Amino acid sequence: MFNKLLGVFIIISVFLVQGLWAKPASTINADTEATIAKFKREVPGGASFLSKVKGYIVFPSVIKGGFILGAEYGEGAMRINGKTKYFYSMTSGSLGWQIGGQVYSVVIAFVSQNALDNFIRSNGWEAGVDGSIAVVDWGKGKDLTSISYEKPIVAFIFDQKGLMLSASIKGTKFQKIIPN
Repeated sequence: MFNKLLGVFIIISVFLVQGLWAKPASTINADTEATIAKFKREVPGGASFLSKVKGYIVFPSVIKGGFILGAEYGEGAMRINGKTKYFYSMTSGSLGWQIGGQVYSVVIAFVSQNALDNFIRSNGWEAGVDGSIAVVDWGKGKDLTSISYEKPIVAFIFDQKGLMLSASIKGTKFQKIIPN
């Protein structure tokens, strides 16, 4: 049991240390660009959808892992009118029955200008507390332009790799970062 708890402690420590030293802006931008291209290529209607929203944040690689205690961390860029304006990190921790590790990409789109403005003005915005995000579960081949969105913020979790199949961003903390 001690070895498993030690392993969890090491995983969580890695996530926390990553949060102290952000990646360089050029790396985050390059990864963001590749993730946007993949999203547009693999999600029918993705390009059209992103062209209509007020802005979006792309987290190219969110790492999640745990054994009873879990953590996740990712760094990304906010794009407004196709240009990077800010950089953010997303972090969360969890406690419960969980085991495994996973890497995935997240695109969070701001459908309304008010939602985008509130997010930018906030200092440490938390999903589910400071705002409600609709996490979209679309089937392969389903066109995004055929879906109507009731929430002003919509998240797409895609390109999942690994053995942890939970997909939620409720309770995730988003903070502006200054890349190296």
